[in-house]
Amino acid sequence: MEIRKLLVANRGEIALRVFRACAAEGIGTIAVVAPDDRGSLHAREAGEVVEIAGYLQSEEHIRAAKQTGAEAIHPGYGFLAENADFAEAVEAAGLVFVGPTPEALRRGGDKLEAKRTAEGAGVPVLPTGEPEQIGFPLMIKAAVGGGGRGMRVVREPAELADAVEAAGREAKGAFGDETLFFERYLERPRHVEIQLLADEHGRVYSLGERDCSIQRRHQKVLEEAPSPALDPELRERMSDAAIAFARAIGYRSLGTVEFLLDGRDFLFLELNGRIQVEHPVTEEAIGLDLVALQLAVARGEQLDDPQASFRRHAVEVRLYAEDPVDFLPQAGTIQRLRLSGSIRVDAGVAEGDEVGVAYDPMIAKLIASGATRPEALDRLGAALAETEVEGVTTNLPFLRWLVAHPAVRAGLATTAFLTEFPALSAVPTRLPSGPWATPWRLNLPPPAPHPVPDPDAPSHDHRHTGEQSALTAPMPGTVIRVAVAEGDRVEARQPLVVLEAMKMETPVVSPYEAVVRKIHVSEGDRVAGGTILVELED
Repeated sequence: MEIRKLLVANRGEIALRVFRACAAEGIGTIAVVAPDDRGSLHAREAGEVVEIAGYLQSEEHIRAAKQTGAEAIHPGYGFLAENADFAEAVEAAGLVFVGPTPEALRRGGDKLEAKRTAEGAGVPVLPTGEPEQIGFPLMIKAAVGGGGRGMRVVREPAELADAVEAAGREAKGAFGDETLFFERYLERPRHVEIQLLADEHGRVYSLGERDCSIQRRHQKVLEEAPSPALDPELRERMSDAAIAFARAIGYRSLGTVEFLLDGRDFLFLELNGRIQVEHPVTEEAIGLDLVALQLAVARGEQLDDPQASFRRHAVEVRLYAEDPVDFLPQAGTIQRLRLSGSIRVDAGVAEGDEVGVAYDPMIAKLIASGATRPEALDRLGAALAETEVEGVTTNLPFLRWLVAHPAVRAGLATTAFLTEFPALSAVPTRLPSGPWATPWRLNLPPPAPHPVPDPDAPSHDHRHTGEQSALTAPMPGTVIRVAVAEGDRVEARQPLVVLEAMKMETPVVSPYEAVVRKIHVSEGDRVAGGTILVELED
C-alpha cells in the first residue's frame, strides 16, 4: 500500500526522527499536539498540526488522521506504541499501523504471557511467581508498558507492601493499567537486547545487539553496539532465541527482545514491540535506516535479508533535564542550547523551549561512532565537552563523568554500575582484577551492590540538634500522596510525601526520628522545586 501522508501519534525527538524519514521518501507529515504542549518543536517541524485532547487518547489520533487525509499512523515509543487496542482501532479505521499486528502486541506486550511464550519456544526465562515462591531480592514489574515505570526492587519483606502500592500507582498513571507481577532479581547482570526486523511474509532477521546495562531509575542512560560482552557464538545464540520468540508470536515490524546476561547465560526479559529510544546506535553501527525499514514493512513489502553486520562501534547517551546526582527530573526554559556538530544528535527541543513536568525530560540523544570502541567513546566525550545547556539543570556533568569512567572504558559495567559507582563520585585510580573483580562471600551469595568506599571522603552522621527543620520538594511535580498527619511521630527514612513528575514517583522521606509539626501541601497540589512540604521537630 502506498503511504502519501503519515501521522505520528507521539511527540519530541521520536516524532522528529519519523518526520525526517518521511521527508526522505516524500511522505507528508502530521503532528498532533496536546493543549499543554502547544508550540513544541515537533509541532513546528511537521507539515500539518492537529490539536488533540491528549496523547493517550487513541480516538483522538484516529480523528486527526482522518481529518487530514493520512493513510498511516506511526506510534513512536511510549504512550500508545505498544497498545494492542490502539493498533486494532487504527486498522479498523482503514488506516495503516506502522508497527506490529494487534495480536502480536497482545502476546508480546503482556509481560507474563510473553514469558510463557518464550519458555514454550525454548528461550530461558527469569522465575516469576508470588514473593514467597521466588524469594528476595525480587523485582515488581508492570505487566504492560516500559521505560522504568511501575518497577521496584524489593530486598526485604517489610518493603513489599509500600513498593507494590507505589508501582501500581505509577503503572496506572503511565499506561492506564496497574497490573503487576513479581520476578527474580539479579544483582549484577548485563542488559543486552537483540534488534529484530520482521515483515508480514514471515521473514524475521536479527540486526545485532545493543548493550544497555548502565541505567538509573530502571531507565537506560548509555547504550552501545556491539556489546563488549558478546562474541560471535553468544551473539548467534541470543539472536536465534530472539528470532524463535518473534516467530512464536507472529511478529511484524521492528521490535527488540531484551535479555539479562549473567556470564554466558542469558534470560528472556521482555519484548519491546516498537522502535526503541536507542535505535540510532544500531543505525550507526550497521549502516541501516530502521525507520525506513519500518515504513517498508508497513507498505507490505517483502524484505530481503539485510545481512546486518557491525561495521563500526556506536555509543549513545541521553541528555536529560534532571539532577546529575540523584536524577530527579527538572523543569525550566532552555535559554541556551549548544549541541555538537561533530556527531549525530537527535534533539527533541530547541533553544527557547520549555521543559515541563508533564512529559519525559529528554533534551537530546548524542550518538558517536568510530572504527573502534575507544574511538567512539573518545568522540562522544569530545562532543559532550562542547555541549552547553543553560536555563535548566541537566545531567551533562554526569554524562561527562560517565563516558570517562574507567569501568565504562573497560567495558565492565553491569546494571549495578551506578550503585557501586554513584554519579559524580571519585573515580578509582585502578579497578579490581583477578578474583577480586567480582564481589563474593564464602559459601554465600554475592552481596547486594553498594557504593565503593572512598578513602578521601570524610565520614559523617546526620545528627538532629533539636531545631525545627523543613523538607522541600527536590523537583517540580504533583503531590500524589501525603503519608503522615500533623503530630505523627516518624522514623528515619519513613516516607512523608510522594511526588510525581514525568510519570515517575519520588518519595520524600524523614531524615531522622521526629514529629511532624506542619504539613504545607495536600494531595493533588502542583509544587515547584524548593517548595516547603513538611516541617519536622523533635
